[in-house]
Amino acid sequence: TEPIEMTLALDEPQPDGFLLAGRYTLLDHEHALQRLLPMAQEQNVGMVVGGPYSSGILAGGAHFEYQKAPAEIIAKVNRLKELTAKHGISIKAAALQFSLAHPVADAVVPGATRPSRIAEDVAALGEKIPAAFWHDLRAAGLVSPAAPLPNNA
Repeated sequence: TEPIEMTLALDEPQPDGFLLAGRYTLLDHEHALQRLLPMAQEQNVGMVVGGPYSSGILAGGAHFEYQKAPAEIIAKVNRLKELTAKHGISIKAAALQFSLAHPVADAVVPGATRPSRIAEDVAALGEKIPAAFWHDLRAAGLVSPAAPLPNNA
């Protein structure tokens, strides 16, 4: 987030968008919410959110930050999976839709390991997620109280 923050603090240039890679996900969003996203919103700058699956762990993989996920991340993902199962939704849908819920998020680049994943991502974007899921997610402390949630949940 720091290079984007530094650029936004300059008088020139004045970009209208950035790629925010891997820093606005269900697993990693606190830092972006503290300064970057409010700064971008104030300046009417959009973000393309890259890596909403946190290097794959939120899409059924075993990696976080391009490495084997540590135990604390696996535990958090397991808690997320429990909540998604309770509400009958996919974790991919929750991850994608969360990343797009912030007002400055204009698009998302999930990345795909094979062409069939693109169809999965499109389906995840269209999946109906009940407001109760987002409320339970917040109540469980799995997302920041400052994070905007889909459907104003």
